[in-house]
Amino acid sequence: MLYAHVTISLDGFMAGPDISRELPMGAGGERLHDWIFDPSPADREIIFDTFAAVGAVVLGRRTFDVGLDQWNDTPYPVPSFVVTHRTRDDLEMRSASFSFVGDLAAAVRRAHAAAGEKHVIIMGADVTRQALKAELVDELRLQLAPFTLGSGTRLFTGADRHVFECLDTRITPHATHLRYRVVCQRIAPRA
Repeated sequence: MLYAHVTISLDGFMAGPDISRELPMGAGGERLHDWIFDPSPADREIIFDTFAAVGAVVLGRRTFDVGLDQWNDTPYPVPSFVVTHRTRDDLEMRSASFSFVGDLAAAVRRAHAAAGEKHVIIMGADVTRQALKAELVDELRLQLAPFTLGSGTRLFTGADRHVFECLDTRITPHATHLRYRVVCQRIAPRA
């Protein structure tokens, strides 16, 4: 199963403005992950369940570029596949490796093979949008943080149209955790 694991602000941003290596979540965006860095017991359970289920990661090049210095490893201790037009040799890390793949579908295939019976998680706004458009995502795990950013990188753009079925909702002090099955990857806009 491929699922997108995403935290967004109430106004739909996955990161604040001005993303850089110094501000990998953009200005003000670090608060999006308060549920990870200052977790409640319910947040800890979600974190534990996620780590236990993940067998491989697919991420975009921008997420890799701004995240590597923060992680100092792969984002999860599993093989990670970076979708990029600038491929390079694999990068071995402490707990796993990064492989650089020039095509999203190929990266997803390789991730599924590496994951075995476990799930593949996708990270990054652009690569998540591409995977939804390509009808590759099975489930959306959305953490809704209780604040607004005003601008930044959105998960969904105005052109995105998808249908989801809610499977689970959990509310914690730092986020509302929503789990959706992707019912219809793309739908036509209403006339």
